[in-house]
Amino acid sequence: MQTYDKFYINGQWVAPNGKDTIEVIDPSTEEVCGVVPSGNKADVDAAVSAAKEAFKTWSRTTAAERSEYIKKIAEKFTEGAPKIGELCAKELGTPLQTSIAMHGGLGIGVMSSYIEVPFEMEKEEQIGNSIVIKEPIGVCGFITPWNFPLHQIVAKLAPALAAGCTVVVKPSSDTPLTAYYLAEILDEVGLPAGVFNLVTGPGRTVGEAMCTHPDVDMVSITGSTEAGVRVAELAAGTVKRVCQELGGKSVLLALEDADIAKSAGKAAGGICGNSGQVCAALSRLLVPRSKQDEAIAAARAVAESVKVGAAFEEGVAMGPVASKSQFDSVRDYIQKGIDEGATLVTGGTEMPDGRNAGFFVKPTVFADVRNDMTIAQEEIFGPVLCIIPYDSEEEAIEIANDTVFGLSGAVDSADPERAKAVAKQIRTGQVAINGGAFNVAAPFGGYKQSGNGRELGPHGLSEFVELKALQM
Repeated sequence: MQTYDKFYINGQWVAPNGKDTIEVIDPSTEEVCGVVPSGNKADVDAAVSAAKEAFKTWSRTTAAERSEYIKKIAEKFTEGAPKIGELCAKELGTPLQTSIAMHGGLGIGVMSSYIEVPFEMEKEEQIGNSIVIKEPIGVCGFITPWNFPLHQIVAKLAPALAAGCTVVVKPSSDTPLTAYYLAEILDEVGLPAGVFNLVTGPGRTVGEAMCTHPDVDMVSITGSTEAGVRVAELAAGTVKRVCQELGGKSVLLALEDADIAKSAGKAAGGICGNSGQVCAALSRLLVPRSKQDEAIAAARAVAESVKVGAAFEEGVAMGPVASKSQFDSVRDYIQKGIDEGATLVTGGTEMPDGRNAGFFVKPTVFADVRNDMTIAQEEIFGPVLCIIPYDSEEEAIEIANDTVFGLSGAVDSADPERAKAVAKQIRTGQVAINGGAFNVAAPFGGYKQSGNGRELGPHGLSEFVELKALQM
């Protein structure tokens, strides 16, 4: 069991102000796999104070210096990928090999993609008699979720470091162990004291203290839409910048000329990735009504072939969901789908055969789903796919956009130009065309209630930048 009794503040491991602790539960076994301290406002004050002091010097480092630190961190991620994978398998439940490749790989990829980005800060723009320069925004508070314990911190940390900002991180209480390992790596590479600070604890204390703190200049949150709204409300009192990456209910739209079986199989397999706990998950599959049976058969075959098991079992493709509360929530949504009249193709509310412990959910596929059903409108955040039939391309686009969310999406077609034309009509921050791969250097973020601002790549830097005009 991994036990920590200190926070990482001002380049040192310091004792918390209180005595409360958080138990980390292994979702594969329901046993305690770690313990971390639970912080309070005084701990946040100490971390913010350290970050504010460090900003005075870190903000004045050269782009070359910051680039070198980012490079060293990326190299340490590469060395530590097996450890990252092991921690995520333990506290999140992702199968070990998948965890190494996905959670470790994303950390490496995103941090590596920022090695050259600091040099963007040194570029100046001439507009008439003005010179426009970039400056770091200041002290940043990060509130990160449990579904990607390393990536969701790194997606904020990398651009913050590139810009010259200092940070205070509050990771999810469900998955804090990976954040502690990150702190150890940053300490090992010699990141200057106070540039990175880590305080664990509940959102209602640690998170809210960060959001209202007068010396925090911006807050970036990845989480539910409800949490994002709360952060914005709290931050408004001090007019902080707020960057939100929130929920999603993304669609895979298979056009009439697409390979429907291929699209359906891809959707059914994809929704099982990370046990469906992906904000950009393609949880709605739109297919021509005349081809729904073909889609059902393909989706069922793939969903039923997915091997579900504990994170450290051999050959497992999907682990448990992350917690008891998530387990209960996903099963409630499945029951709601049944109650509202959707056709249960496979899966359901029962645990997979042979499982009587752990938070395991069967890969579940619904058909004959109407877009006004709860399972089509609300983010389930589990391995549940909704197949929605449509009668025309225009109706399909309307259904795709008929949601409060706008994070991601996909379009499949035999004609890439047709797919591209449809993708432009889907109001989301990104759209994959015919299986286009996720790009860590492209901007990621949402429309509507999926948030505001963008993460990743050079575009992600802008959230951490203030523009100053020098009138000559």
